[in-house]
Amino acid sequence: RKKVKRGTTNKYGMTRGYSPYPYRTVPTKEQCEEVHRILVETHGAVMQPTAAPPPSITVAGCGEVPAVLDALCRTLISGNTLMANADKAVEKLAEVYGILKDGVGAGSINWNAVWLAPKEKLVNTIRAAGCPDRKAGHIKATLDMVHEEQKARALAHIAGEPVPGAQNEDDGQKALEVKKAVEDYLSLEHVRAMTVDEALAEFVRYPGIGVKTAACVALFTLRFPCFAVDTHVHKFCKWLGWVPEKANDVDTFNHGEHMVPDHLKYALHQLFIRHGQDCFKCRKNTKPGSDGWNEAPDCPLEHLLDRSK
Repeated sequence: RKKVKRGTTNKYGMTRGYSPYPYRTVPTKEQCEEVHRILVETHGAVMQPTAAPPPSITVAGCGEVPAVLDALCRTLISGNTLMANADKAVEKLAEVYGILKDGVGAGSINWNAVWLAPKEKLVNTIRAAGCPDRKAGHIKATLDMVHEEQKARALAHIAGEPVPGAQNEDDGQKALEVKKAVEDYLSLEHVRAMTVDEALAEFVRYPGIGVKTAACVALFTLRFPCFAVDTHVHKFCKWLGWVPEKANDVDTFNHGEHMVPDHLKYALHQLFIRHGQDCFKCRKNTKPGSDGWNEAPDCPLEHLLDRSK
């Protein structure tokens, strides 16, 4: 295993362009395609939407909204809780802080109003989502950081100095960034001009945002090819032998990001989750010998799995 130095610019040990297991040659493209084919035959085809759906004020989601800042804040709320609880918190946020009327975040929560209000108000508003003090602190700190960074990017654009993603922006996009900074309109839409590596590095700087959350926002909101690893994806990567038995979720992401073909990353992420929820023998609360194990249908991936890992 290749050791990765962690620091202020890479606190989670993400590897860019290479695997932490350089001598591990699986999964191959053919192995990924075989697993994808089996899961599609079982659950149906999964296609990545060409655009994010309109924002909901009753469903928190996992980054499936048009605005990047909205997606990031929603994932902070939905962490470590039941989605039903996160949904209640999002609905309350819309009620208390209002809805944006225009811009890419139109129809969703007015995060500018959240930024300007005291933290105590936010704590009470999102209490249903659990850990309200910690989550409110992360959200408020994130909004403060976004505001400061927007001002710094605007000044850089005016001075003609380089900032991440600027090489992919035209003069109109840069001028819009400056306008938003002048008007104190919080936005992270400039991340769309970055590479996937730059976007991930940007996201994990914010408090409470880990590799999984960053990858989900990159995958669902930015629609970048990104191998987001949740508990189901992590489990199947180990059972399939794609990563070592003791690989943690970050190293599984690093390896999968390097080895899984881009065109399969979205579908495999979704299909692993669906299969982990629907297949009796692959659910987290079942194992060989569990009640009903012998009577349950065989897993279509069984010939490829080693459940001892």
